[in-house]
Amino acid sequence: MLLPAFGLICVFKLYPILSTLAEGFISKGKLTFSTYIALFHDPTFWGSIWVTVKFNIITIPLQIFIAFCMALLCNVNLRGIGIFRTIAYIPYAVSLTVGVMIWGLMFNYNSGIINSVLRVFGVAAQGFLVDKKQALWCIVVITSWKGCGYWMMFMLAGLKNIDPSVYEAATLDGAKPLQTIIRITLPLMKNVILFVCVANTSANMLLFAPMQLFTQGGPQYSTNVLMYEAYRSAFRYMDRGRSAAIVTVLLLIIVMLAVVQFRWLDEGDKKEGKVA
Repeated sequence: MLLPAFGLICVFKLYPILSTLAEGFISKGKLTFSTYIALFHDPTFWGSIWVTVKFNIITIPLQIFIAFCMALLCNVNLRGIGIFRTIAYIPYAVSLTVGVMIWGLMFNYNSGIINSVLRVFGVAAQGFLVDKKQALWCIVVITSWKGCGYWMMFMLAGLKNIDPSVYEAATLDGAKPLQTIIRITLPLMKNVILFVCVANTSANMLLFAPMQLFTQGGPQYSTNVLMYEAYRSAFRYMDRGRSAAIVTVLLLIIVMLAVVQFRWLDEGDKKEGKVA
């Protein structure tokens, strides 16, 4: 019964990955490391790594924190809370392309609503997506708006699985709300948070749609993440070997980050076991 699903995974997942890995080592029908040697001497490649690291260092903690706060708000038993949950999830239901286009209109220098509001308060119009110092921050805002509602649902599911009697006991012991979150909620949700961290990291490391639709890696390579650099190498410069090498490096980075995150959880569980 599992054979059809396994066959589809092999065709559409495993084969493309293995093919990409092999393509980076083959040039003119021969096995060679020249593609990687040239790649590691390319300043554009190292600039893309720095942009990718900077983008993810900002985006991943921000999205996880906002998603956790939203989950706490959605977990409150109030009348009409279902409407708030629906509103919080709507951004994820919107197509990424549509969402990016809408934000692009709002960030427009001449006619965007954000600059129009700023002008009302006497603030000079901002460049946003055409400003080297602001473009990456704008993409952080767009991706956070799009993704936080999705990650919130996992956080909310984790909160629902916590036994309410644990909170009742903490209240009887005089625990304050912040102490309850730090000492009870977060430890009991460690597995959920780990999953969100790994999945969020993979999603953001592979993100390139906002860059492709608006900035094309600019201005001045300020939004040229690794995934977009791989796309540009393959489809603009027709250098599939370089693109495959970049994707391979990106895959290794994602795997290493996932291993680090899993190790962090494992060490945390061992420490808790020793304390117990």
